[in-house]
Amino acid sequence: MKTSIEISYYPLKEEFIPPIKDFIDRMNAYDNIIVKTSGISTHVFGEYFEVMKILTDEIHKSFELPHSVFVLKIINSDLNVM
Repeated sequence: MKTSIEISYYPLKEEFIPPIKDFIDRMNAYDNIIVKTSGISTHVFGEYFEVMKILTDEIHKSFELPHSVFVLKIINSDLNVM
């Protein structure tokens, strides 16, 4: 099953941009998903279980920074092709 996920990441610290860029760079390192970024969110497209495994791993890494907040919208469709 294909999925589309919209992610907003809010590191609650003064220097919030470096952790966001790091998260996006790590997501872009995967060849089996499509990652698109905008000024307000990141969109990830791919096979559901692959995307969820990647997100689980990468969000866990980001949680090493105290007080990190993620907001996700998960859709059971590939909106990248629409």
